[in-house]
Amino acid sequence: MSWKCSMHLTSMVMLLLGCLVSGTLSLKFLMSESVWLIEWDIISISSSCLVMTLIFDWMSLMFLSFVLFISSMVLYYSGDYMHGDSNFDRFMYLVIAFVMSMGVMIVSPNLVSILLGWDGLGLVSFALVMYYQNEKSANAAMMTVLSNRVGDVAILLSISLMFAMGGWNFVYYVEYMDDSVHMLSLKFLVILAGMTKSAQIPFSAWLPAAMAAPTPVSSLVHSSTLVTAGVYLVIRFSPALEGSSSQSFLLIISCLTMFMAGLGANFEYDLKKIIALSTLSQLGVMISILSLGFQELAFFHLLTHALFKALLFMCAGVVIHSVKEYQDIRNMGGLVGSMPLTSVCMTLANFALCGMPFLAGFYSKDLILEIAFMSSVNFISFVLYVLATGLTVCYTFRLIFYSLSTTFNMSGCSGVVDNSSLMLNPMIGLSMGAVLMGCSLSWLIFPEPYMICLSLGLKTLPLVVSVLGALIGYMMNMCLVSEALKSLMFYGSSVVAGSMWFLPFLSTFKFSEMSLKLGEKVRIGGDFGWSEFYGGQGVYLGALKSGSVIQMSQETSVKIFMKSFVLWGVVVVFMYM
Repeated sequence: MSWKCSMHLTSMVMLLLGCLVSGTLSLKFLMSESVWLIEWDIISISSSCLVMTLIFDWMSLMFLSFVLFISSMVLYYSGDYMHGDSNFDRFMYLVIAFVMSMGVMIVSPNLVSILLGWDGLGLVSFALVMYYQNEKSANAAMMTVLSNRVGDVAILLSISLMFAMGGWNFVYYVEYMDDSVHMLSLKFLVILAGMTKSAQIPFSAWLPAAMAAPTPVSSLVHSSTLVTAGVYLVIRFSPALEGSSSQSFLLIISCLTMFMAGLGANFEYDLKKIIALSTLSQLGVMISILSLGFQELAFFHLLTHALFKALLFMCAGVVIHSVKEYQDIRNMGGLVGSMPLTSVCMTLANFALCGMPFLAGFYSKDLILEIAFMSSVNFISFVLYVLATGLTVCYTFRLIFYSLSTTFNMSGCSGVVDNSSLMLNPMIGLSMGAVLMGCSLSWLIFPEPYMICLSLGLKTLPLVVSVLGALIGYMMNMCLVSEALKSLMFYGSSVVAGSMWFLPFLSTFKFSEMSLKLGEKVRIGGDFGWSEFYGGQGVYLGALKSGSVIQMSQETSVKIFMKSFVLWGVVVVFMYM
């Protein structure tokens, strides 16, 4: 067997073994309610020690097992998807480095060691997004890395603020952070870092742009690694956020994010961007329930979402591979007859995303909606929850209509068949997870169920909204196709709704223009102006002038002049006496 084949098989086996070990340990720790904290002192500065700390509890180990399982499936899937690529080995090494960075971040309760995994994710994601080395990939990679640098700076500043607490192991102090100015600044910086990594408003533009990466990378990034790092960090800091004013801010931002993403996905025609916007919407769901104080419920949805979102991206990759690399859903259609197994897996993942009973997404998403309706959320957040739920089902059935069930719209040269076991086997494995892991995780994480007390109207509201969204998403697009571009009558509204409220435009052109103009003013007035006058050049000229004066005072002619001046002074004094 060639190296290219053995590489993805070997990495899959190793990651599956790690998944098995971490999953078994997570069950042991969950049942015994134990935590292992391993510390290694590296250096001590003043009263603060730089400590490499690893935390092993049921949450970190369970998340690590899911990351390793999904990564093993993605690497096995990549053996056929990236077959024939001239840089296959580099791609595999980058994906493995990506998984290792995420693993470091998961098991780190220390802000300094978290920064290692955090920056590793940003660096490797930059290399993976610009993997195809064209202009579009380079622009998307720059937008991704510069947006995430905001979160990196926030982590660095929070490290400096935690220096006053005597250490960077936030697990020791997270329950004792009060509402002083110092602690509020620290909480704001952590929330800002989580918002940038999870692409909340106004940092949402980089998430669809990162679709320039290969599809296996998208499957990994949007399910369990890069975008979930911010959610996981906020989950770890969640005891410090309870009862603080930052919760209301986080709630309205996350509700706006999931509404904006759901609305934009209904006007998008790029297959991968539709799935990316659905990821953005589900990230808003996680952050919103986290802002209400239910961190275990947010973690539950994080795990279930990772399974069916990775499956959805893999199905999209198979479809794109088969239709001559088209990504426009209008050039697809009728895939049920020619790709039955892929269509079944894709429909299963879509139904799990919608919260179809009794799939994985139902157990977490339905519980999140009921808990949110029971909580004291304001009316705007309640309406955004309802609309976002309906829009999720709407764009899902729109995607099913265009890609799976409508007429055949592809070129005759498209070889649309299910004939690759290397891509189908991991999809079947993730399909089993999308069906079974919802109920299994609910039994493990919530052995005592929540007490839900809702009226009949609120209890049936998610079901009614989902049914309405499905009818609108399927029937309206059927009418739009038959009535020849009726949506052009609402062109202005479609542009606003489909452009993510102009966030990509503001994040690239206007922001770059303003920052470049500001940088030019700073360069002229600062680097070439005041900093030169009072900085290096000013110090140099001042030292040069003072040196010349000292040199003149030490010369003989100056000494003779000074002696004669003193003598004439004495003579003048005696003359006037």
